[in-house]
Amino acid sequence: MFHPELSDPPALPKGGLRVIPLGGLGEVGRNMTVFEYDGRLLAVDCGVLFPEDHQPGVDLILPDWTHFRGRLDDIEALVLTHGHEDHIGATPYLLRERQDIPIVGSKLTLALTASKLREHRLRETVQHEVKEGDTITFGPFELEFIAVNHSIPDALAVAIRTPAGLALHTGDFKMDQLPLDGRITDLRHFARLADEGVDLFLTDSTNAEVPGFTVSERRITPAIETVFRESKQRIIVACFASHIHRVQQILDAAAEHGRKVGYVGRSMVRNMQIASELGYLHVPEGVLVEAKTLPDYPPEKQVLISTGSQGEPMSALSRIAQKTHNFVFIEPGDTVLLASSLIPGNENAVYRVINGLARLGAKVVHKGNALVHVSGHASAGELLYCYNIVQPKNVMPVHGEVRHLLANGELARQVGIEHVVIADDGVVVDMVDGVAKVVGKVEVGYVYVDGQSVGDVTETELKDRRILGEEGFVSVIVVVDSVSSKVSAGPEIQARGNAWEPDAFDEIGPKILAAVNEALADGTTDTYALQQIIRRTIGRWVSDTHRRRPMIVPVVLEA
Repeated sequence: MFHPELSDPPALPKGGLRVIPLGGLGEVGRNMTVFEYDGRLLAVDCGVLFPEDHQPGVDLILPDWTHFRGRLDDIEALVLTHGHEDHIGATPYLLRERQDIPIVGSKLTLALTASKLREHRLRETVQHEVKEGDTITFGPFELEFIAVNHSIPDALAVAIRTPAGLALHTGDFKMDQLPLDGRITDLRHFARLADEGVDLFLTDSTNAEVPGFTVSERRITPAIETVFRESKQRIIVACFASHIHRVQQILDAAAEHGRKVGYVGRSMVRNMQIASELGYLHVPEGVLVEAKTLPDYPPEKQVLISTGSQGEPMSALSRIAQKTHNFVFIEPGDTVLLASSLIPGNENAVYRVINGLARLGAKVVHKGNALVHVSGHASAGELLYCYNIVQPKNVMPVHGEVRHLLANGELARQVGIEHVVIADDGVVVDMVDGVAKVVGKVEVGYVYVDGQSVGDVTETELKDRRILGEEGFVSVIVVVDSVSSKVSAGPEIQARGNAWEPDAFDEIGPKILAAVNEALADGTTDTYALQQIIRRTIGRWVSDTHRRRPMIVPVVLEA
């Protein structure tokens, strides 16, 4: 973590702008940044982070807005830069706490968000649709929107004007000069803002370590064409449920090769229906069919577009790889195309799915063996280009892991920008008199969603889950006679989660009995103290004898 020595921030000086990232700095996901001026708040993005293997049972991870929970009425608006889950996915959870927060975003972004809100039964929300070039004011914040190119249509950067100065937040962006939808990042608009004077530039850092320029989406078309030309049986394509550009490329290739396409996965079906209805996805006539009807066509005429490109355990592709999907089963000779990059932390899950598919006889085409995906984020060359155009007074890298933030900050310094602020989640940055600097830190953490439970799962409980999953558990029941102060029954030992032999605990039983009786003889009658004695006794023995550290659950009953 950055700035471990920081304490609570001082009061915001009059006329100053405060910036507090609540997620997205030091990680790829759960992006959320709060701006404060004169006691009023503006939130930019409200996304989720998907759990890793060491977070068992967790469905989603939210930004931590605990610091602002008592000030939700001060929020003027929530601006959503684009429709990816890591930028909109936590919105329903925020609106559960205050439903009338105005939501600001482009047509597609709001449509995808509205669908999520309906799932959470949040229907009476306040939405403001904007497009590039629009200006809208909420309290002391005047917002101006700029078109940026990303891996989802309708992405926007936002310029935030306050009396403290002009802040420009790029959201996620790249500078594809030949985008599939013809919508490029509007550098002329960036230049006009530069003429006005950009005081604080918050820039996407995800690809800051990658030299040069990000490859155009059009470069993928030949690889997709090769897959369709060479595949003699069914093709299954896995990509993000919001990657409309990639789905468009697959639909076009299917139409050219006379194949029928079906969507698999609830979020894929929902998002593509929204994109089609709004005109962002153009489905060739006669190509799209219900996925369940695809078996009515010969294998060489079938294409499935599925969720699960990140190896998510409950996704369609994972269930296909595990042979648990209700109607899709891999046949030898099928081709599976993973048309996505690997989000850091998902590598093991993705390769597990790849191996499962290959074991079933599928040919798996992925980024490691073909050009089937390009990033949606600006590489180092594009970031340098933007710095030279915008010429900001202060730079605050956002959206990325620690190494990405540091690399982005170094790029800014290379072009001569002196004031570069490297922050972390919860770090408070104040811009006063045109200079941005770190002034303190507020407590933020991971907020876990586990089923219907939000924020109830703690790091301690996750540690217990990991122990249960990796080491198993051992329960010990002892009955104590409170009159004679001796053990009257037990110890009864049960173990689960490891390949224990039937007599594995015969040796330790007498030692537990002796330790408890000795404690009782010394006058220890508190059941909690006796449980701790049992835990220490069997814990040391299991560690020394079996090199295991299971969860130990001692139970002491009084007769």
